[in-house]
Amino acid sequence: MSRPAPIALSIETRRWAMAEPFAISRETKTETESLVVTLTDAAGRRGRGEGYGVTYAGETLAGMAAQIEAAWPAIAAGADREALLEQLPPGGARCALDAALWDLEAKQTGRSVFDLAGVAAPGPVDSAYTIGIRPPEAYEAAARRRAGFKVLKIKVDAADPLAAIAAARRGAPDPAFIVDPNQAWSVETLKALAPRLAGLGVVLLEQPIPVGHEADLDGYACPVRLCADELINHAADLPRARGRFDVVNIKLDKAGGLTGALRLAKAARAEGFGLMVGCMGGSSLAMAPALVLAQQCDFVDLDGPLLLAHDWPDGLTYRDGRVAPADPAFWG
Repeated sequence: MSRPAPIALSIETRRWAMAEPFAISRETKTETESLVVTLTDAAGRRGRGEGYGVTYAGETLAGMAAQIEAAWPAIAAGADREALLEQLPPGGARCALDAALWDLEAKQTGRSVFDLAGVAAPGPVDSAYTIGIRPPEAYEAAARRRAGFKVLKIKVDAADPLAAIAAARRGAPDPAFIVDPNQAWSVETLKALAPRLAGLGVVLLEQPIPVGHEADLDGYACPVRLCADELINHAADLPRARGRFDVVNIKLDKAGGLTGALRLAKAARAEGFGLMVGCMGGSSLAMAPALVLAQQCDFVDLDGPLLLAHDWPDGLTYRDGRVAPADPAFWG
């Protein structure tokens, strides 16, 4: 089926203030920035996408914008989402363009993105809420404010993470915990802490050790499921996680959009990995396409809008972490 190609491209930079300073082991953010891509066809139908990029891999908004502009002639000539996989590498630029192409195709065909992606019965999912690094005593109050969530994600570093997690557990006795050190632990620290983390209700440890040290996990049976995050960007990375990690965290910015993310999910499932969908933070426009992937994931961490001071006025609605797909007029 032929579809009208976009005839106009718009790239807009957006700056989003965080609701509070958001600290992880490698940085603290008070704001985050994104590129919003809008594609418009001859009938005036618009498709939008948003990319944040992978800052720890050196991506910048300026670099992403240059990549998008370089790919535009092919897109304007009719290149589709599959062709985009060859036009651009994984990253924030391809993520934003891919989402805009999905959205535009949905509006051109009158079919939802879920339908286009083969998701028969999309529904709401339960997202984790992320508690950033703070003084140990402050974790308890932060967790208490989100105690109605089914899952809380606790960011820690190497400085007494057990105290932080125990404090969060006092504040929120019921939710399952994901703990994310963002590569801050050694393998020795992981092995020392893991049995006690299991006793604190931690169900997943997300990328606890630095990328490049995964071979140190060979032969280790962790009592908590291990999730590879920074290690995995596309299917070619999966062998590095095989036999060492149980779950892979797929982020659309890392995978270069929903098209690449769905490919990675299929490959990971075929190899027996569990799936997590995460995000680089961000607004409802960035979360909306990730909710397509979320329908098949074991763990969902799409709380970006909850961490911002303001979101798109017609964006997603969260109730104790439960979030439904976006209104098609907003995206998809």
